[in-house]
Amino acid sequence: MDYTDLYIDGSWCKSADRFDVINPATEEVLASVASADIADADKALDAAERAMADWAARTPRERSEVLRKAWELMTARLDEFAHIITLENGKAGADAKGEATYAAEFFRWFAEEAVRADGMITHAPASGARIVVQHKPAGLAVLVTPWNYPAAMGTRKIAPALAAGCGVIIKPASETPLTMLALMPLLEEAGVPAGLVNVLPSKRTGALVDHMMHDPRVRVVSFTGSTGVGRTLLKGAADQVLKPAMELGGNAPVVVFEDAEMDVAIEGTMLAKMRNLGEACTAANRIYVHEDIAEEFTKRLSQRMSALKVGDGTDPSVDVGALVNADTRDKVAEFVADAVAKGAKIECGGVVPEGTGFFYPPTVLSNVPENAECVRDEIFGPVAAIQTFRDQNDVIRRANDTEYGLVAYVFSGDFKRALQVCEKLDYGMVGLNRGLVSDPAAPFGGTKQSGLGREGGHEGMLEFMETQYISASW
Repeated sequence: MDYTDLYIDGSWCKSADRFDVINPATEEVLASVASADIADADKALDAAERAMADWAARTPRERSEVLRKAWELMTARLDEFAHIITLENGKAGADAKGEATYAAEFFRWFAEEAVRADGMITHAPASGARIVVQHKPAGLAVLVTPWNYPAAMGTRKIAPALAAGCGVIIKPASETPLTMLALMPLLEEAGVPAGLVNVLPSKRTGALVDHMMHDPRVRVVSFTGSTGVGRTLLKGAADQVLKPAMELGGNAPVVVFEDAEMDVAIEGTMLAKMRNLGEACTAANRIYVHEDIAEEFTKRLSQRMSALKVGDGTDPSVDVGALVNADTRDKVAEFVADAVAKGAKIECGGVVPEGTGFFYPPTVLSNVPENAECVRDEIFGPVAAIQTFRDQNDVIRRANDTEYGLVAYVFSGDFKRALQVCEKLDYGMVGLNRGLVSDPAAPFGGTKQSGLGREGGHEGMLEFMETQYISASW
């Protein structure tokens, strides 16, 4: 791997400590990567502060053109980024290519949003003063990204921050830092000034991020990851009253009504479940199927799942790659064993394959009881847990019976009924007759314990801006 050091102030910097990145499919060491310490964080903050002074003063159009160039460059190199994603994350090549495409699109979307930080001027009804409202860059932003989307979770934060006029320090997941490091030469080529974007891989994530969050120059912390870690970061953010953007865990229900078009429901469920091997906070976790069609649905879903080819994602014929590490694979296996012990039936899969690599086969479970652990927690793997229902109000209650509220999916041929159900679901996003909701042009985010704030859409840029009101008379 060419880029394995820290990226600070536009330069590659060595560190006293390093850590290994493992290929999940082969369990071999891919690269030794520099591990940042507190002194490195201070250097990155200094660099970001200097670079932001000029960047924030540039016109929105200037910032827009740099982001547009980044999209063009990344789009021309999708295969290169997809290959790195597969090597360090394990996902199949087609899945990695889809992520790279999605990641690049954030640069194009926020190139367009950079020129639309609209304010307003109004006439105060009582005082007669003019109310002038504008949006300004909030300040330096600390970005903490997960391993499941090593490209997209970075660009989804970097692009709006740069569009808003902010400097950033990004801390990628230790399992998958190579993709974000490889992005830096591309941003240089696009015209991003030295110091504006800094990348600090580190095995000391907690101490490093906490230190940066307590620097008075930092005004935004944006995190994607587990709800448990998010709660910890929110407590730290309170000390400096930082703007928090938290994209946390999920427990997505899929509700398939008896009048759903079966082909659409199967395709949508496959996409919601198997995109990224199920290693996504948006992944289908609880699949509620009306009892009148449950047998046919289960049979057809099992046929589709069992037909998927498992193997090293660098093989173009592979559909399902490796899970990111042994702990993730073992947790998935434990979820299946727990469900079976409590009465669930394995329709396909369910056995950890022998040999090298952190693989788990696409698995369908039927007759999953309510007390199964996989119903209460994120599976984060290729396991479809099917339950049945008959009453509409009952399935809405069951779907909402979780501390999470990120995304839900509804399949029905009755559009009126489907929209009524969507409105009663306590989720930030709902896929209606669709298994995919993520879109750079849409506000991504959840309710309850699934987070605060939104990424993507117009709202994504405003997370990195402060609203200023000026009262004037003329």
